[in-house]
Amino acid sequence: MNELDTPADLGTPTLSELEAEAVHTRPAFGEHAHILCDNLVRIYKTEGVEVVALQGLDLLIEEGELIAIVGASGSGKSTLLNVLSGLDVPTAGLARVAGTDLLSMTGKDRLRYRREIVGFIWQQTARNLLPYLTARENVKLPSRLAGKRARTAHADELLDLLGIGYCADRRPGELSGGEQQRVAIAVALSNSPEVILADEPTGELDSESSEQVFAALRQANRELGVTAVVVTHDALVSEHVDRTVGIRDGRTSSETLRRASSDGEIIAEEYAVLDRVGRLQLPRDFTNALDMERRVRLELERDHIGVWPDKPRPEGAE
Repeated sequence: MNELDTPADLGTPTLSELEAEAVHTRPAFGEHAHILCDNLVRIYKTEGVEVVALQGLDLLIEEGELIAIVGASGSGKSTLLNVLSGLDVPTAGLARVAGTDLLSMTGKDRLRYRREIVGFIWQQTARNLLPYLTARENVKLPSRLAGKRARTAHADELLDLLGIGYCADRRPGELSGGEQQRVAIAVALSNSPEVILADEPTGELDSESSEQVFAALRQANRELGVTAVVVTHDALVSEHVDRTVGIRDGRTSSETLRRASSDGEIIAEEYAVLDRVGRLQLPRDFTNALDMERRVRLELERDHIGVWPDKPRPEGAE
């Protein structure tokens, strides 16, 4: 075979071609997440003052997770929940829940989203249930509002699942606060949503009732596979979930992951969150302890990054 008969030389891919191919095949940020917030911004005005409630927040939640979002008053957690529930519209960024783009929904889309895709549980027990309906009738109501057939058997199954089947024929005024909130969870699950969102669901309850409510949320999460997001200011809530996301100043700042060791002991590990542009919020306790203000000194080590206060090095220090 002479040169003219030789097949075209495909050649060896160059480094730039390999990099381009890697970028092309790399999954997009949060491509498979059930809940995605990418550089989410929410700005609103109150009494003539502009407030930036969310400042480029990033968040990924996988399908079937049970997580808590924790933050102090004013941290942005309630604004985030309002966005995810369809009650509020972001100013900029990307927010997607179960494949639904929350920034491009029409009014009709938003109504369908709140009836079928997400279920919501308020902190105030009185906001979750109609006082003149029984627990069973409250659970059947969302199906009726969505134009679906409201099945008594389905309502009873949900109440039984959450351990309150005995409340089916009682009205809210005949129930304890913990029982009301568990009925509210059943109401949120009535239309088989993909996600349930809970705003301080144990804020008005004592510790024993709070345990029962979280047990009901765990039961719904595990038995029905529904993704559950609980927003609270109570850091102790992390004991009831596998992952806790901390919010500070409108951004996710930390995550606490809980896992069982080989001997059954629960181990909790706290991580700082690195966002897509490399921003990192160090825990305030850490920065206060080392008197870190304005800036820090960084050094790249072989297997980690060192962070030091912005102070002169002692003489002779390497």
